[in-house]
Amino acid sequence: MKDLKYLAAFSIPLMACIGLYYKGVFSFLVPVYAFVLLPILELVFPLDTKNLEKEDVENKLKNKLFDWLLYLNVPIVFSLLYFTLRLVSTTVLENYEVIGFTISIGIVLAINGINVAHELGHRQSTNERFLGKALLLPSLYMHFYIEHNFGHHLHAATPEDPATARYNQSVYSFWLTSVYRQYFKSWKIQKTLLKNNNKSFFSIKNDMLWYSLFQIAYLTIVYLYFGTTGLVFALVAGIIGFILLETVNYIEHYGLLRLKTKSGRYERVREIHSWNSNHIIGRLVLYELTRHSDHHYKSSKKYQVLDCHEESPQMPYGYPTSMLISLCPPLWFKIMNKRVPREMISS
Repeated sequence: MKDLKYLAAFSIPLMACIGLYYKGVFSFLVPVYAFVLLPILELVFPLDTKNLEKEDVENKLKNKLFDWLLYLNVPIVFSLLYFTLRLVSTTVLENYEVIGFTISIGIVLAINGINVAHELGHRQSTNERFLGKALLLPSLYMHFYIEHNFGHHLHAATPEDPATARYNQSVYSFWLTSVYRQYFKSWKIQKTLLKNNNKSFFSIKNDMLWYSLFQIAYLTIVYLYFGTTGLVFALVAGIIGFILLETVNYIEHYGLLRLKTKSGRYERVREIHSWNSNHIIGRLVLYELTRHSDHHYKSSKKYQVLDCHEESPQMPYGYPTSMLISLCPPLWFKIMNKRVPREMISS
């Protein structure tokens, strides 16, 4: 029964379903649940720093339940997106209801879409990677797969990494620099991959070109079936989705910097180069994304067996709370700057 604890991740789309059914003020149920109730619960529940025993790790890796809990997000995300698009394009709603539903679906696209896509994108199976890329489609962030796997994990905690926030950089500045730099870096990585394989820009192996076509096709289909209202809804919800992703990127690596060795190269990525959070609510809802230090230390590890390392820098609050605090830069700097190791500060 303990393995079913990750069903908590489906509480986000469940709140979205309740909001769609009751409408009115319930259209804001998801943001209230995610950024009011969950932070309160994280303050109530104790931290969980326990790691699995070797035998438990082996058992959990053999248990396919953990994989199916990820796969199930695909039909849930796309079904919610479809029904919400149909609702906002065919039903007379108040403006505040449309805003509430847009924010709600944006949160679903981030948590049950991009977050799950991130986990599946690290898998070796082609089918799992395909599902991961599909989950990135509604957020218009399919290039994340290339930049994250071939860029971020190589350059994390260095100035070369767009997804590593500098010391004293506000989250608002980071949104602009990270979104812009990651997109163009994805194209640069793609061109390098094509060149290394003696492929031309218009090769069938140009994934970035395919991603662009898929996303244009997605928006075109939305417009044809749901009109201008549906198109605007899809665009804004997608933007909210990837802005939430970038907010998570911000808190995961804020201010940390890998040192250079005598050879001039950066030291290898260790468990001290990402912020860790052991707040149990965030761990469950986000499929252990909060144990980010271990994820970067060993990126091939599946979410259900990630460890906590004592030497990892610890976040004072869980992810939902930290994301809220980051929106107030002076407060964020006051809380976090003193926690950044002096020798690792990125400027």
